[in-house]
Amino acid sequence: MSYSGSGQSGGAWRNDGGVPPHAFDPMTQPDLFRGVLTRRVFAFLIDLVVLSVPVILAVIFIFLFGLVTFFWGWALFGLLTPASIIWAIVYYGSSIGGPHSATIGMRMMDLELRTWYGAPGYFVLGATHAVLFWASCSFLTPLVLLVGLFSGRRRLLHDIILGTVVINRSVLSEVTPAARAY
Repeated sequence: MSYSGSGQSGGAWRNDGGVPPHAFDPMTQPDLFRGVLTRRVFAFLIDLVVLSVPVILAVIFIFLFGLVTFFWGWALFGLLTPASIIWAIVYYGSSIGGPHSATIGMRMMDLELRTWYGAPGYFVLGATHAVLFWASCSFLTPLVLLVGLFSGRRRLLHDIILGTVVINRSVLSEVTPAARAY
């Protein structure tokens, strides 16, 4: 048991160790998690398109620049992989850390990323979320995504590690209107 608060008027004895409860419960709010895995797949595909368009434009530019500079410009192809990785991390970090707590694909599929206690995402969380996703799929094969089928909150391995949850955004306003950040 711990005492939270100061003085005699604001505090109360708590038996939970000072840890706040999970904000989204699959037993009491099943609609928040209905169809989330399917929507995440389509959101991922949309985000792949969004990520690949600037990379494709960069490849075309470097190719043409190489022709103009008598093949010297093609040395820039060596920077393409690191630039693509940085672009993906900045994209995920800024979009999940933005006001919608969702990437463009997630917004189109009406999804939102939240922490386990209900707070919206932030830049470092979004960037780390993307890095852990790609690392888990690379090292553990894409079969690691099957974890979501056995999780009550439809969380994937990187969600569990980071303490995040992806919820159905359209249902969120109906279930808990005060939980919205905007």
